[in-house]
Amino acid sequence: MATRSNAKSSRPSSHKSGKEEERRLVDRFMEVSDALTEALGTPWALALSILLIAVWALTGPIFRFSDTWQLVINTTTTIITFWMVFVIQTSQNRQAKALQFKLDELIRSIPGARNRMIEAERESTEELKRQEEEFQKTAERGGVRDVPPEEIEAKAQDKRAGR
Repeated sequence: MATRSNAKSSRPSSHKSGKEEERRLVDRFMEVSDALTEALGTPWALALSILLIAVWALTGPIFRFSDTWQLVINTTTTIITFWMVFVIQTSQNRQAKALQFKLDELIRSIPGARNRMIEAERESTEELKRQEEEFQKTAERGGVRDVPPEEIEAKAQDKRAGR
């Protein structure tokens, strides 16, 4: 309706907290990071970067290969590289966390699976190496088809205790 005031909708609502605003900003950054990472990982992006370098190189004689001409490409590529480190890292962190949640869900859904494996990324390097050795031995034996995980864990604890 034409008589309704839009002033109310243009002001931030008082019930929205700063944390909600921050979450929305972070979510938006993650969306943009994912989109940029995906777009810049295409053959078209590579072709565009090659074209940019070719145009820059062809303009060298026009600018007499001056220091400013060189500085333009050096500064441009440095800034882009600096920003892309953060964009790619954000996207990778998000994808790694999503993959971790999927793996955790699989572990939780399989009867007899060791739920302690859900916390594996928080284990010490020594503990991870011990688990890797345990898995390697299990693989060499042909798997754990008939051995319950509790029995395997008990044997591992006995071995660690020197029994």
